[in-house]
Amino acid sequence: MSEPAYFVPSGPGRYRATPATGGAWTVAEQHISPLNGLLVDELQRAVPADDGLVLARIGLDILGPVAVDEVAVATAVVRPGRTVQLVEAEATWRGRAVLRARAWRTVRGDTTAVAGGAPPAMPGPRDAAPIDLREIWPGGYIASIEARAVEPPRPGRGRVWIRTPLPLVAGREPDPVARIVGLVDTANGIAVRRSPQEWAFPNVDLTIHLLREPRGPWLGLDTTVAFGPTGLGITSSVLHDEDGPFGRAAQQLTLRPRG
Repeated sequence: MSEPAYFVPSGPGRYRATPATGGAWTVAEQHISPLNGLLVDELQRAVPADDGLVLARIGLDILGPVAVDEVAVATAVVRPGRTVQLVEAEATWRGRAVLRARAWRTVRGDTTAVAGGAPPAMPGPRDAAPIDLREIWPGGYIASIEARAVEPPRPGRGRVWIRTPLPLVAGREPDPVARIVGLVDTANGIAVRRSPQEWAFPNVDLTIHLLREPRGPWLGLDTTVAFGPTGLGITSSVLHDEDGPFGRAAQQLTLRPRG
């Protein structure tokens, strides 16, 4: 992948998407995963680094498709506070909102003495076998990531590690949480229940709940996909880094036949 990053700065609060953001459902549109990461990176840069708060929950709503083109990002504090704070970022393309992120930040504290209850850690990336997601999905984003499976994925179930060599934004080090968030949306493509050539199952959102801050570069996705009888589906994932599980993610799917 010869691209310098997923996005290149093009002005204050403006970023040009590179071909590495190319989507899996439609290659002329952005895969939402890098844009998710960009919005969280912008949120983290918009708040003081030493205010004693930590990201706890990130909710991302996909408001519409966005071409591989320039986007503008704006941030705001929705609910200020010293122990609990709600912040928001919105990406627009040609003046239309395409993605909105809202994140709760809560006070940081030492709770090591009572920590527990997380799911078991899954085998690490060094114990996993390389897989090529390009056999299922097109697009520059899928081509940009490395994937390793703990065991061969089966319909609706997969345990896969992914990482990317590309930064979110050319010329700057991403926030560690944002870098991982920029990969999480991939979960919907690692354990497909039905062929994406026969069925469409894009997600309309992504919600991430954190137990702790993740450590990169590898993201482990312990993922289950369920389809319901009325056009709905859910992709659920336990999120891992090499230290073990650090959170959970869920994606609401809209399900329909193609063709």
